[in-house]
Amino acid sequence: MFADLSLVWLLALFAITTVIVVIVSIRATALADIIADRTGFGEAMAGAIILGGATSLAGIVVSIDGAASGDAAFAFSNAVGGIAAQTLFLAIADMLHRGVNLEHAAAEPANLFQAIILIVLLALPMAAVAGPDISFFQVHPVSVILVVAYIWGMKSAQQMRDNPLWEPVETDDTRHDEPENEDDARKPVTRPALIFAGLVAIMGVSGWIIAQVGGQFITRFGLASSLVGALITALVTSLPEFVTTLAAVRRGALQLAVGGIIGGNIFDTLFLTLSDIAYRDGSLYHAVGLSDVYWLATGLLMTAILLAGLILRQRRGPARIGIESVLMITVYACAVAIELLTGKTA
Repeated sequence: MFADLSLVWLLALFAITTVIVVIVSIRATALADIIADRTGFGEAMAGAIILGGATSLAGIVVSIDGAASGDAAFAFSNAVGGIAAQTLFLAIADMLHRGVNLEHAAAEPANLFQAIILIVLLALPMAAVAGPDISFFQVHPVSVILVVAYIWGMKSAQQMRDNPLWEPVETDDTRHDEPENEDDARKPVTRPALIFAGLVAIMGVSGWIIAQVGGQFITRFGLASSLVGALITALVTSLPEFVTTLAAVRRGALQLAVGGIIGGNIFDTLFLTLSDIAYRDGSLYHAVGLSDVYWLATGLLMTAILLAGLILRQRRGPARIGIESVLMITVYACAVAIELLTGKTA
């Protein structure tokens, strides 16, 4: 069906789907904040699991579709390229946030712990790529370890939030995670949860369309799968995270904004597990190239910088944003420039 469409129609479909994803994401952010208040789950954890998982659905569909069609590089780069792009979104949100550095105001132990979990989950695929080519039923053991580590990490982060053994230093600019309206917080969560589920379904369908259009770009223009995955489909399927981050900052839900990005990135590592299962020609990790590992390392480096910023809690840095935001923008810009110079063709 998509192969018969002209370039104009492909671009139009790509643009329309992108707009739908953006609109749905704005509504999903508001609902996630409501769900966090009514369940007592907390913004950081709601951002990590509820919002992070929902906004990642489009990207999941893209990676699985690419892996199932035999394009390991496309599936892999879409996942890890999205992690780098989404980390960049926090730097952009920091630029737009009025007042102090976003990472200072959104101090939350759960977010620190989740950033550490993300670094571990990014290191595991790198070890798989560099290690021996082993698989069981065409699935690498690291794919299973990723799921186990994710479940343990989320459970431990929730325990940390419920029973913290230490707290960040209180300042006048620290923003607390409190319900905006105590009466609303006591209302049932069923209706917003059902609407949220419907929005998630729309994101999933949008992800499938984006995957099909991205595949056409690779076929028609001879572009490298890693280039399309890391810089086209990854950016578009990451738009929900971008929109929800800005919307959360505007609502004053700073822990939701930071937790949504870090949690969404943690969830995105599971793209690799699902893609490895969908890829039937052996281990996904040994079917990718150095350019794909390059984006994995970029995401790992940017996450480490973000973690340093969350610990440092600088009030104001260069251009009224944190030094970690400056560094993340620089790292991502350099990564994009190198990809464009070296990865244009397959």
